[in-house]
Amino acid sequence: MPSFESGRWQWENAAAGAIAGFATVASLHPLDVVRTRFQVQDGRISTLPSYKNTGHAIFMIARTEGLRGLYSGFYPAVLGSTISWGLYFFFYSRAKHRYSEGSGKQLSPGLHLLSAAEAGALVCLFTNPIWLIKTRLQLQTPHHQNRPYSGFSDALRTIMKEEGWRALYKGVGPSLLLVSHGAIQFTAYEELRKLFVRFKHNQGKGNRAREDKLLNSVDYAVLGASSKIAAILFTYPYQVIRARLQQRPSIEGIPKYMDSWHVVKETVRFEGIRGFYRGITSNLLKNVPAASITFVVYENVLSLFRLTRSSS
Repeated sequence: MPSFESGRWQWENAAAGAIAGFATVASLHPLDVVRTRFQVQDGRISTLPSYKNTGHAIFMIARTEGLRGLYSGFYPAVLGSTISWGLYFFFYSRAKHRYSEGSGKQLSPGLHLLSAAEAGALVCLFTNPIWLIKTRLQLQTPHHQNRPYSGFSDALRTIMKEEGWRALYKGVGPSLLLVSHGAIQFTAYEELRKLFVRFKHNQGKGNRAREDKLLNSVDYAVLGASSKIAAILFTYPYQVIRARLQQRPSIEGIPKYMDSWHVVKETVRFEGIRGFYRGITSNLLKNVPAASITFVVYENVLSLFRLTRSSS
């Protein structure tokens, strides 16, 4: 049974992750809206306007929909990101603690990967309905054929009434595959962090046992950005498939895509491999700095908790 100290440490990880997630979304949400709209631009008939690039998309959304358009889906994005990061860091730290308990050794890359994958799968099952609603709110435009959702609670009620509770789990298949995204990101982060610590220790900059004193916010920013790029390049197609599956059905109730395999076939047929990387530019512009912000906030909040604990 975990001790009180280990339990408190896991909750500190959860709190640090939640604060980091909120800071990330609040600062970069417009790029998330642009990314989502690009992901579903499959060249077929759509109520969404056509955008040339990220800058053009931001300009057009601001001009036709105002600030509200750039921040569509903001509430579920904040809710989902805060819950996701909080749960992710909690489950991740808990898994790492479980795998390392009694060994006294650093975890191998394989166990880091397993810990991250385990955390990601659990978070996915908790949060898929929130991400589906966020996607649908971000895809609403003044030209939308269906009655627009007025907000998060209205979207939830409408989906339950018109499509049933199963609709809230559309895209859960690609979401579970996207567990590999977090697993790759966290494994890359942990392994790069070890290299940074080893390098600074060899430079005589401190005691290796106190990693939090060796690394600074710039180091955490670089680590977060580097690990995020690696994860995006490997897993981005799953995000496109998920976004296309989570689109709202037509006014007649007919979904644009029936399942993941249907998305894959139609995307290859009409767009080729490039279709699976729609919106990757805006995704990188959002998520690379987002990962930096997340890990800088996370590590500094943890340091604050450590300082508070040691002084009490």
